[in-house]
Amino acid sequence: MSERTSESQTTGSTPKAAPKGRKNGLDRGVSAELAENMKQGWGDTERHGLEPIPQAAHTARRRGELSARFPGELLIVPAGNPKVRANDTDYPFRPSSDYAYLTGDQSEDGVLVLTPGADGGHTATAYLRPRSDRENGEFWLDFHGELWDGRRNSLTENEKLLGLPCRDVRMLADALREGAGPIRLLRGYDAGVAAALQDKVTAERDEEFRVALSELRLVKDEFEIAELRFACEATARGFEDVVRVLGTSEATPERTIEGTFFLRARVEGNAVGYSTICAAGPHATIMHWVRNDGEARPGQLLLLDAGVETRTLYTADLTRTVPVDGRFTPLQRRIYDAVYAAQEAGIAAVKPGAAYRDFHDAAQRVLAEHLVAWGLLGDRSVDTVFELGLHRRWTMAGTGHMLGMDVHDCAVARTETYVGGTLEPGMVLTVEPGLYFQAEDLTVPEEYRGIGVRIEDDILVTESGTENLSAGLPRQADEIEAWMARLRA
Repeated sequence: MSERTSESQTTGSTPKAAPKGRKNGLDRGVSAELAENMKQGWGDTERHGLEPIPQAAHTARRRGELSARFPGELLIVPAGNPKVRANDTDYPFRPSSDYAYLTGDQSEDGVLVLTPGADGGHTATAYLRPRSDRENGEFWLDFHGELWDGRRNSLTENEKLLGLPCRDVRMLADALREGAGPIRLLRGYDAGVAAALQDKVTAERDEEFRVALSELRLVKDEFEIAELRFACEATARGFEDVVRVLGTSEATPERTIEGTFFLRARVEGNAVGYSTICAAGPHATIMHWVRNDGEARPGQLLLLDAGVETRTLYTADLTRTVPVDGRFTPLQRRIYDAVYAAQEAGIAAVKPGAAYRDFHDAAQRVLAEHLVAWGLLGDRSVDTVFELGLHRRWTMAGTGHMLGMDVHDCAVARTETYVGGTLEPGMVLTVEPGLYFQAEDLTVPEEYRGIGVRIEDDILVTESGTENLSAGLPRQADEIEAWMARLRA
């Protein structure tokens, strides 16, 4: 990485030397001649004839729905700021999902402001970073000037792309300090905005706002469904890539598996939607195995839980458990078939008007039936096991969750509208039952220990039933083996 100057090097119109002791390319100061030279000779790069982004009509409608919920109130939704990874390097920036949902923009430091009008509606304004100023040296002396970080859109360009007025975000703090009346802020993303509003907002009202934003995203529109469908298709191609690199006679590092899938995610999308789980052998019994520092050996199962995030930030969330060498052992198949049967029952329970919890209960009961049939719970009946939750020692998690811009989407929605609510057309959720027999679990026969199986698909609730958005990936055991053989031929 090249050395860069710091933001503190630009004050007013006269460039100053870097702070003493700060290592950078200009630590001996900037001559007046160089400063003057850097102002001149740059071509005009303003883009003309821009069309609105594909989701602009949808983001406008979403803002309208939010406006209707909070008439007469000033509403503020920040994108967030870059986060430090180490010293002077940042993590790749990703905006808050609520900000991106309402604007389609992915700019760091952006803030959406909905200003109430006399008619009860709102005027929406995006406050964004403008182009770097070449006259005062910001372009090249600022640590995040465009010479270093690349060109960003002008405010005029963003107005055309986003379909809403855009203003300089550096003017926002003063405007907020002057604001009056009820104000609601999406907290936790922009400390500067929060500081400007510290005496104007309350935690209770802001939490209500956060919940409302989460619930606004429960039902997906046609743009979102198309993005999720593509995310699943790209993810399926990433799973195929992984099968092709699995060794049939030698071990494959989990890191290789992770990197293989990540390549697909970056080529077809923005990135991965969450940390990829590449869990081989006994690692498959660990629900959140993201260290990925082991090896997938022939004879073992590989549990791959991964999702491509699209360039508009919608993520798939799929899991397949495959035999590394392409063939299930009899015990592996027995456990796999039990999970498959549970998933089939769960998917069948997903339908418009059904209680959200129905698919979880259906899948968990099937798993309980198999555990009882295998003699792992003594002579207890399935009803007793299910009522007491004894099966959960090996099923562990819930059977699914909402999916969208976040892998665990709409996470702060109220219980009565989410897990205690009713499924509606346009909702997208995962169905992902599993069985996990820990390597040190002495309550199961030794041959079960260290085996973990999960099967996960992304299910759209439709007017008439469901659509499996990830149907392109095989699920049944025979299909898995045939699929792997075909990819390796």
